[in-house]
Amino acid sequence: MREFGYHRAYDVAGALALLGADPDARFLGGGTNLVDLMKTGVERPASLVDVRELPLDGIEPTADGGLRIGATVTNSDLAAHPEVRRRYPALTQAVLAGASGQLRNMATVGGNLLQRTRCAYFTDVTQACNKRVPGSGCPAIEGEHHNHAVLGASEHCVAVHPSDMGVALTAFDATVTYETPDGPGRSPLTDFYLPVADTPHQETVLPPGALITGVTLPPAPVAARSRYRKVRERASYAFAIGSVAAALDVRDGVVQDVRLALGAVASRPWRARTAERALAGAPAGAETFAAAADAELAAARPLPHNGYKVTLMRNLIVAVLTELAEEAAR
Repeated sequence: MREFGYHRAYDVAGALALLGADPDARFLGGGTNLVDLMKTGVERPASLVDVRELPLDGIEPTADGGLRIGATVTNSDLAAHPEVRRRYPALTQAVLAGASGQLRNMATVGGNLLQRTRCAYFTDVTQACNKRVPGSGCPAIEGEHHNHAVLGASEHCVAVHPSDMGVALTAFDATVTYETPDGPGRSPLTDFYLPVADTPHQETVLPPGALITGVTLPPAPVAARSRYRKVRERASYAFAIGSVAAALDVRDGVVQDVRLALGAVASRPWRARTAERALAGAPAGAETFAAAADAELAAARPLPHNGYKVTLMRNLIVAVLTELAEEAAR
């Protein structure tokens, strides 16, 4: 690991100033991703600016009935918050599915959203990787790719975004707020992650030197009946091979409102807009759910060893929506 400096910030302006003073510095939250990448030599910052003491650790209601979540809220505190559990249960389920208890106690909301989209080739500095060394190639396309992207990938990168929390936040139209030396900014989470295209090393819309200050969830009555389902290769802590965050409002057997996002299928949490449009106003049943899933997955372009994900995601979408519809009918 490269030797690095360490600074602790106590306010947002101070954090921005510290980072601005060193172009090779990085913000440090819980460090559960950044420190791991520093140990392998993938990340080599000259100094770290610790932001854990910033006054961004609150969860509070917004005037319109949503929730504002501070960037330094830990994953454990987010999952346990009574208003999150009541209004957005799929978010609590996603966070609890995302990591071990020890990691959740350290990891922060802002850091979770900024964890790197990665695969084994990215974390191995002896291998080529367009995300780590632009233009060096993507060996996963011809190599090991059984858990790689089937949607929205390119010939330059097929890695999938690892966040479970991000999938649920995407389903509920969360907005990321951030601060820069030039003032505040905000971005819908659906636009926060950049398409892979030919620049996979550029992952988000954050300006250089920006600090995430929080996430805002708009009011969403449909989210009160929601679910997050994660499929992984072992029951213990592991990345998803496929996941679904879904919310469903059914009245008199007809879909009134639906939210759907998919995980572990693309370089970013995937909002299933095509499926949502297909479901709006349609009968709530397995046949309709399957047709909507097929419409969304028609754009899938699997590689030779990850085609199973298309079938997996179809079945997962149908199963989760069916369960929510049955709950609504009780």
